[in-house]
Amino acid sequence: MIANPLLGPGYLWRGMQMLGRPGLRRYVLVPLLLNLVIFGFLIGLSLAQFRDWIEQLLGLLPTWLDFLRWLLWPIAVLLLLVVAAYLFSVVANFIAAPFNGLLAERAEALLTGRPAPDTGFLGLVADTPRVLGKELRKLLYYLPRALLVLIASLLPPLYPFAPLLWFALGAWMMALQYCDYPMDNHRWPLARVKRTLAGDRLTSLGFGAAVMACTVVPLLNLLVMPAAVCGATLYWIERLRPEVNPSNRLHNDGLN
Repeated sequence: MIANPLLGPGYLWRGMQMLGRPGLRRYVLVPLLLNLVIFGFLIGLSLAQFRDWIEQLLGLLPTWLDFLRWLLWPIAVLLLLVVAAYLFSVVANFIAAPFNGLLAERAEALLTGRPAPDTGFLGLVADTPRVLGKELRKLLYYLPRALLVLIASLLPPLYPFAPLLWFALGAWMMALQYCDYPMDNHRWPLARVKRTLAGDRLTSLGFGAAVMACTVVPLLNLLVMPAAVCGATLYWIERLRPEVNPSNRLHNDGLN
């Protein structure tokens, strides 16, 4: 199967179109409301501190670059927007993870015509510790990579490229974050999810990049979480599940 970065944004767009479909609306509502509350609170909190953060970030640069401050200011603003958008998404996804898994489950049932498991509220509650444990493992996977990008961002030759470095890392993590929901419903371990996405890297990065871009657009960022869950479920069904991609069958089994 040939990877195509242009397919990724298409999955997000198609996921957006699914949000109003009968059978999904009530499962979209909870992630949507959580996103509204969390993003609203964090954005309001950040706006009050944004200028101070910019000054602190520019203060990390050597004094001999002060003459470029007028150029570095917009780069610093873009850098903070990209990093903040991803961090806000981490918080929102951690809280909404059980509901996003349920949305992915219902979306897959709607798209494939197969009956969805009757999870129920008690089943959702019982599975929450396992789901949150997996979210924590994603965070632990992200942190050392973020540290490397942070160090690279502070090097004067690489500073102008810092927003691009953070965006690329965020795109990969967004693909991992959202594609894990439909895969986790089939009990795929995180290592298997990573290996599968790496096997279709251009498509997965295209999907993650589209999600990242939407998280920095006001109002659109409120819809991106449920849309990305539905888009990732489409991606799973059409390209990633073993029935359509035999290379994702046995060689991934047994990974943790």
